[in-house]
Amino acid sequence: MAARGNWQLAFGGTSGPAGEGSLSGQLLIAMPSMQDPNFARTVVCLCAHSSEGAMGLVLNKPIERLSFDDLLKQVGVEPVPPQRRIRLLAGGPMEESRGFVLHSGEWEAEGSLKVEGGWRLTASVDILKAIAGGGGPRRGVLALGYAGWGAGQLESEIAQNAWLSVPADDELLFDEDAPTKWRRALAKLKVDPLLLSGTAGHA
Repeated sequence: MAARGNWQLAFGGTSGPAGEGSLSGQLLIAMPSMQDPNFARTVVCLCAHSSEGAMGLVLNKPIERLSFDDLLKQVGVEPVPPQRRIRLLAGGPMEESRGFVLHSGEWEAEGSLKVEGGWRLTASVDILKAIAGGGGPRRGVLALGYAGWGAGQLESEIAQNAWLSVPADDELLFDEDAPTKWRRALAKLKVDPLLLSGTAGHA
């Protein structure tokens, strides 16, 4: 279930415009029947989706074992302590040592990926330098690792009622209330999770 594809988004990687039927910029909401522990009750922002596969970041799994300051020390970015900080998330089970900053679209670096809806995904150290120095994007989160799907895999999972989808918004992407994010994402669809089952129809 999920995150076994060959999708690669290298540091500084880019992607072309999303094609017809793309779910880029949408939130995937795991159905209550999701058994994969990597994705049970998760909300995933799809950052890229094409015929080649899909890539997204889990939004509601905060990292407690590592602070933003610790991360800056590991990658050699100054100043420490930084003038600004952003939250760290466990973005998914693939390449968990790789960092991706999902952020508001008024700031970008060379190689930033444009996410449908006006957001950006940046995987270069430049954004960490900017944030540490007090600048950078207005809002953002830093995810370690990502969720990836191979060609046709996500479509198959959606057809099997593993996921619901809903348009992303700033609050669900960037706010700090991780424990309620899954229910709040469902609330955008006016869905009561207690009424959902693995055989229910999907949005």
